[in-house]
Amino acid sequence: MELIIPGKPIHKNRPRFARRGNFVITYNDQRAKEDKFLLLVREQFKQPPFMGPIRLSCGFYMPIPESTSKKKRQAMICEVIRPEKKPDLSNLIKFVEDCLNETVWGDDKQIVSYGAMEKFYSEEPRTVIRIERLPAFIQEISHPSVKRIERDGLSDMGRGD
Repeated sequence: MELIIPGKPIHKNRPRFARRGNFVITYNDQRAKEDKFLLLVREQFKQPPFMGPIRLSCGFYMPIPESTSKKKRQAMICEVIRPEKKPDLSNLIKFVEDCLNETVWGDDKQIVSYGAMEKFYSEEPRTVIRIERLPAFIQEISHPSVKRIERDGLSDMGRGD
């Protein structure tokens, strides 16, 4: 499954704090961005959330700065020059993971593997998200401890109950 979200990729902000009398509260200053992102996702993803393990891959296509020379712009388009500035890749990924909870997957803990996670420059900024369902179990495992468990008949993984 592939989702393409047009527009400049969005990164996860740090939590914000505010004092309310004698109390300190945290609040989400990205609610409008998250809602817009989810609206664009829901236009493309019209099925129940995936259950079970998944692999996530993302491509973040950042806008080319306006002041870039033609020569440098071409190098950016050809991926010779890649974005090394903010936002950092981990915050871009975190935004996607958090936004797609309960929409594309039940919870981001289901992400057991990452595919390619990359930033590029593009004249058409966008976020490309690829989700791949993985098998819920592995039929044959060659690890010695698993063979021991199978051989000794400890189906409860050695708890001895």
